[in-house]
Amino acid sequence: MATSATDPVTAAPQIDEKLARLIDHTLLRPDATLIEIKALCEEARKYRFATVCVNSVWVGTVAKLLHETPALPIAVVGFPLGASAPAAKAYETKEAVQAGAQEIDMVIQLGALKGHDYALVLEDICAVVEAAKPLPVKVILETSTLTEEQKIIGCALAKAAGAAFVKTSTGFSSGGATVSDIELMRKTVGPEMGIKASGGIRTREDALKMIAAGATRLGASASVAIVTQNTSTASPNSY
Repeated sequence: MATSATDPVTAAPQIDEKLARLIDHTLLRPDATLIEIKALCEEARKYRFATVCVNSVWVGTVAKLLHETPALPIAVVGFPLGASAPAAKAYETKEAVQAGAQEIDMVIQLGALKGHDYALVLEDICAVVEAAKPLPVKVILETSTLTEEQKIIGCALAKAAGAAFVKTSTGFSSGGATVSDIELMRKTVGPEMGIKASGGIRTREDALKMIAAGATRLGASASVAIVTQNTSTASPNSY
């Protein structure tokens, strides 16, 4: 028997386009292949995600694949450890921008932050912000490794350096985004900065909780599942 156009077996999934425009569709595994990068960009086209976030080696390819689409290419810098010299991060940023990156997600100097060398943390973020101008920079704090005081100081330094966003996590450490961390970050930076929740966001419910807490951007690899509410499409890994 023929099925109707609204049959749940054959009907196309409904896309939450408003939510999709808040998502950085992400693939940061070191073993990502060209085939996977192409599929990532095709999903960004189909589901209308805000951006595609990749390691800097892929950002030129992504920029070409996303040409004439609303989705923007993002490169991560100093990823995932953050333990590069400020000059190295600045150089990587310039190369990524030249290749077509429209946003930069950098990892903070965690050792310097934990060791109270706030001048180095500030120098590091400033170097990337300057290299990326006028494009926005997100500062990844790796919140699961920090105390509440360190999270507050990291946010304050990112704001002082002129970063556009603070971001929770790389997805490669001991934990990802939490509602309490997003609330703390929003309280610290105020209404003018963006906040990106990333790491472990796998469902629409997860995403909405982060937005309610103050997140203005979401980093996820389970993006298709999130915007279609289809858990069968979720990736087994947060990144």
